[in-house]
Amino acid sequence: MATLWAMAWTTDDIGDLTGRRALITGVTGGLGRHTARELGRHGADLVVTARDTAKADETLSWLAKESPGTSVDVVELDLADLTASKRSAQGVVDAYDRIDLLINNAGIMIPPERRTVDGFELQIATNHLGHFAWTAVLWPLLVASSARLVQVSSMAHTTVGSLDLDSLTPEGSKRPYRRWRSYGESKLANLLFALELDRRATAAGVDVVSVAAHPGYAATNLTRTGVGVGGGGPIGFGMHQVTKVIGQSARAGAWPLLMAASDPTLTGGEYIGPKGFRQMRGRPHRVGMTSAARDPELARDVWSASERAVGLDFTV
Repeated sequence: MATLWAMAWTTDDIGDLTGRRALITGVTGGLGRHTARELGRHGADLVVTARDTAKADETLSWLAKESPGTSVDVVELDLADLTASKRSAQGVVDAYDRIDLLINNAGIMIPPERRTVDGFELQIATNHLGHFAWTAVLWPLLVASSARLVQVSSMAHTTVGSLDLDSLTPEGSKRPYRRWRSYGESKLANLLFALELDRRATAAGVDVVSVAAHPGYAATNLTRTGVGVGGGGPIGFGMHQVTKVIGQSARAGAWPLLMAASDPTLTGGEYIGPKGFRQMRGRPHRVGMTSAARDPELARDVWSASERAVGLDFTV
């Protein structure tokens, strides 16, 4: 048992990141905050995003105490607004000469049905389309930096068998809105994006690594984010309370993200999650995903639909 535990990944395996710059979306919540702290402690310069600048100030104060001496810049990013997402990404391209690591972590969970300013359902827009547009604009800088990209997905991707491509249009899905189904599809989209990006980068001979990770059953503020936009309700609140009892901490939930971000043996297309029972908790390792997530035809369809949705030609 001691030998097996010794072989388990820990944050000591992250290595020296001095001189490397990490860009992380969504650091005002548990996963992003703990991910930023560990990367900073290992020497990375941080560029973090937040939709709420007041919460960003609170996070900056926390990081200054938890990771003293770390360079941290803040970029305002509203992933629910495609124009704003593209503008923020262009600001990053203009401001920095390299981004070595991109972690697309920000997201929302189970709000009631709402439409964004662009007309899309809120969860698919925030969790997938906003990150797709953001990454597309950042892409030339990421290629020039030989960067690693981490898309943060969820066990919820296993709750859906496919992704309704109509949800990637302003008209939306013809099915009645179901908040959990929409969340699951947005998390499936994250995986499809990560794997298709890896396929395209490999085919193009581009020196970029694209992987994905999920935090397991972690006690974060994500369900409360849903509540914050009018969602969650008694079910979301109850889930959050149960998670605090049987799930793992936000700090432990960040471990798969950190392994995905730093493990040099990952070459692209891998999915990292907790090793414990049903991937709910435990030390991070390579985990499986559903057949829908591995479906290259679905991934190509989602990529094309996403390009149309965000109004960008994302050529790798």
